[in-house]
Amino acid sequence: MKPSQLKTLEKKLDYTFKNKTLLQTALTHKTFAFEAMEPIEYNERLEFLGDSILNFIIADRLYKTNAYFAEGELTRRRAFIVNNKRLAEKGKKLGIGKYLLLGKGEEQQGGKDNPTNIANAVESIIGAIYLDSDIKTVQSIISTLIVED
Repeated sequence: MKPSQLKTLEKKLDYTFKNKTLLQTALTHKTFAFEAMEPIEYNERLEFLGDSILNFIIADRLYKTNAYFAEGELTRRRAFIVNNKRLAEKGKKLGIGKYLLLGKGEEQQGGKDNPTNIANAVESIIGAIYLDSDIKTVQSIISTLIVED
């Protein structure tokens, strides 16, 4: 991916990566990695991390701002905020699909518009931002990109 494309995405995210490889990895689907001539890392591990961070930050925020909600209500509200449909919507608004690196077959099947691929990339980007910065920074990004709109 061209550095200018990464810069454009960084502006949309309102975050500049110190380690651009993390962003590149967050956008790399396993089908692209499997077709590469040399081994390259793809986004599933970052997705795992980003999903956990996202759930933690949203749970923390809900807990602190809703003192009278029972566990069940907190869980329902977190599930409303953190789900594939909503993450895909947020990712589409950012235009994440056009930045995804996909294998030929995945791309031909409309993978750049696939809500699951987009939601997974959003989680991967969250994981990448966390590794590139700290919890406070990623908390601010999640607040802006995921919670507020």
